[in-house]
Amino acid sequence: MSQKTAAAPVKRELPPLMRVSQAAADRLQHLYATAHAGQLLRISVSTKGCSGKAYDMQFVDAPDEGDEVVKDHGVTLLVDRKATLYLIGSEMDYQEGDLEAGFVFANPNEKGRCGCGESFHV
Repeated sequence: MSQKTAAAPVKRELPPLMRVSQAAADRLQHLYATAHAGQLLRISVSTKGCSGKAYDMQFVDAPDEGDEVVKDHGVTLLVDRKATLYLIGSEMDYQEGDLEAGFVFANPNEKGRCGCGESFHV
């Protein structure tokens, strides 16, 4: 009587946690090469604003235990583990306008934003 061995389950590659646009990558590369050399950008989500959640970004010297590492367009950034469920499928972009410039998020998990655009809810 022959024994059948179970085949190992095939692991499929997971989609990236989030993406970085080319404009955001270019801006991050500039920041990493100048004022924030040796640091990485960490993205987290905090409770604040009139809609309840807001994106927080800070430069850090090293990842925290549990930080997710995102690599896209040749740059690396960190995502706080507690923010991953809010950011799955998001894209970070960098936009410049006449009066302001900054990183913005296109997040498919958002259900709405406050009137000023500073916070969101899921």
